[in-house]
Amino acid sequence: MGVDYYNILKVDRNATEDDLKKAYRKLAMKWHPDKNPTNKKEAEAKFKQISEAYEKILSIQVLSDPQKKVIYDQDGEEGLKDRPPPGNEPSSGFNPRNAEDIFAEFFASSPFGFGLSGPGKSKRFQSDGGGTFGGFSGSDNNFRTYSERGNMPKKPTPVESKLPCSLEELYSGSTRKMKISRTVMDANGRPIPETEILTIDIKPGWKKGTKITFPDKGNQQPNQLPADLVFVIDEKPHDFFKRDGNDLIMNQRVSLAEAIGGTSINLTTLDRRSLCISVTDIVSPGYEFVVANEGMPKTKEPGHRGDLRIKFEVKFPTKLTTEQRAGLKRALGG
Repeated sequence: MGVDYYNILKVDRNATEDDLKKAYRKLAMKWHPDKNPTNKKEAEAKFKQISEAYEKILSIQVLSDPQKKVIYDQDGEEGLKDRPPPGNEPSSGFNPRNAEDIFAEFFASSPFGFGLSGPGKSKRFQSDGGGTFGGFSGSDNNFRTYSERGNMPKKPTPVESKLPCSLEELYSGSTRKMKISRTVMDANGRPIPETEILTIDIKPGWKKGTKITFPDKGNQQPNQLPADLVFVIDEKPHDFFKRDGNDLIMNQRVSLAEAIGGTSINLTTLDRRSLCISVTDIVSPGYEFVVANEGMPKTKEPGHRGDLRIKFEVKFPTKLTTEQRAGLKRALGG
């Protein structure tokens, strides 16, 4: 048996013409190449396949000719190819039209920015002299601008959710699996529940406010397109470190003796390395010691990190004996 066009269009063999149109609208909007800029080749192939399936089912008249429907159900497309047409019927040979022309018939004009050069003439692949094809500039506002005129289903505002991450996750990177539950419309416009697991790859160095967008993964309302689902990175407070851009800041309290005579600091880094830092400078209140390249990874400069900045607080003694005072005066030359 040849290609199963019913399966491509996701309709059963008793589908009415209205069923076919609903199925085509949904799939054509999902796989139109201009709506899938990141996987354009796959989208173009699927878009053409969907258009061919819709056109093929109508062209072989399986909905209106019971005899042809039986033949197609038994032998598929091959069974209809070489059958002589009865009487003066036109041949059942199939000459598929341009996929964009079929799309334009459904939607009057394109929601993605390309126009028509005449009845049924697609300009999608004609250069407009401005560095784009058919006027499509890659802006995701093209679709929304058209839909807001009321000619197309509207695209709702994206749904944003915070994604709290520890500094350890943002330092080394991590993978999150997020199970979502949402409502979508089936081919007949009825709301149905749907669950899905989304994978989020958190890159080293991502900052608070970074957004990860999953197109069309939000809820869908009647007569609307599905909303985009957006996760926004948020930083959990850390016990020892505070982030400042690409730098890490920590506070260290030392005694007056350590501030004058030098000290060593032992700490565990965000990727669980042991780090020993020797401070030989005289530490005055507000002194800051910088350890280069021990901050957060720089996402735009792979292999580079910010700095670790250690801010010191000097703990002065509250009481000194007479001997201690005298000794300090002698030592400090007072």
